[in-house]
Amino acid sequence: MKLTVETFTVHKKFALKISRGTTAQTTNIWLRISEDNIEGWGEASPFSIDKTKPKNTDSLLTAFGQLIPQLEQFHPLQRQAIATKLQRLKIPSPVQAAIDMALYDWLGKKAGLPLWQIWGLNRDRIVPISVTIGISSPEDAVKRLQAWQDTLDVHMIKLKLGSPSGIKADRAMVEAIRAVAPTTKLMVDANGGWSFEATIEMSRWLASQEVEYIEQPLAVADDHQLKDLSKRSPLPIFVDESCFNSTDIPRLAGTVAGVNLKIMKTGGLSEAIQAIQIARACKLKIMFGCYSDSSLANTAMAHLAPYADYLDLDSHLNLTDDPFCGATIEAGRLLPNHQPGLGVDRRSC
Repeated sequence: MKLTVETFTVHKKFALKISRGTTAQTTNIWLRISEDNIEGWGEASPFSIDKTKPKNTDSLLTAFGQLIPQLEQFHPLQRQAIATKLQRLKIPSPVQAAIDMALYDWLGKKAGLPLWQIWGLNRDRIVPISVTIGISSPEDAVKRLQAWQDTLDVHMIKLKLGSPSGIKADRAMVEAIRAVAPTTKLMVDANGGWSFEATIEMSRWLASQEVEYIEQPLAVADDHQLKDLSKRSPLPIFVDESCFNSTDIPRLAGTVAGVNLKIMKTGGLSEAIQAIQIARACKLKIMFGCYSDSSLANTAMAHLAPYADYLDLDSHLNLTDDPFCGATIEAGRLLPNHQPGLGVDRRSC
């Protein structure tokens, strides 16, 4: 099979500020796998949780450069052999994600069926996505919500908290949103920006604001406090940065209520499916999230969306120059289409 990569830079309509920093643009990687006159597409997008092992664009391109000559010997149907090769070489998870995505896209096109249909899933079970509002002043948070409402039917709002200015600033932002959206479902994500004590205090206050749950309030280094936190918090606790793939789920079982699965963390749809199965066995809720992913990666996860309790797949909707189009928004839900494979095209649609 032939593998080709090229970069593309995407710019956000609204820069996204979280507790770790602000992102206005990223350079992602488009992978194409060709065999038997069929081309499968995948995407690798950079992210940084562990500063000692950043998954930036340059490191991902280097990994592709080393890997491609070793994969050209395989056929896209040799998935087990390809997976074994990737595991042995310890390939970064976004590169694995792009390869796995492209292989599934190729398979669906070969079969002439969309992935959700190959897996026998029911699109009617897909819940509405949430829209994300980054750390900002109360006034700017309201303006951002209004911009979202001009774009789509908003059913759920995800607020990024953990402001460097402290929990007083976080509360002001929540109050501003609640004033203009009193009945809309609301969840908050601190991206590890709170201490244990601050989380307890905020959880009690956020419960009075009828927030659904709190995502990643503590830093990953404080995972040992999650069990005690869950016992004392009136709101469910979800984790994101603390859960990369299926291997993390058993240790989290019994300490949190749910996990946020992202295709760039799991390393593809195959591992996402395994993580879903283990999470379900451990009685954990499941949400899907994203980084600065385009429609390509978000559409890939949308094919598994019938499994998710919550969906945070809105990154492509905040891009000025998304080069792809795939899953469409209907009544606030991100629905994969009926085209074979991922059902993604270049943006001429």
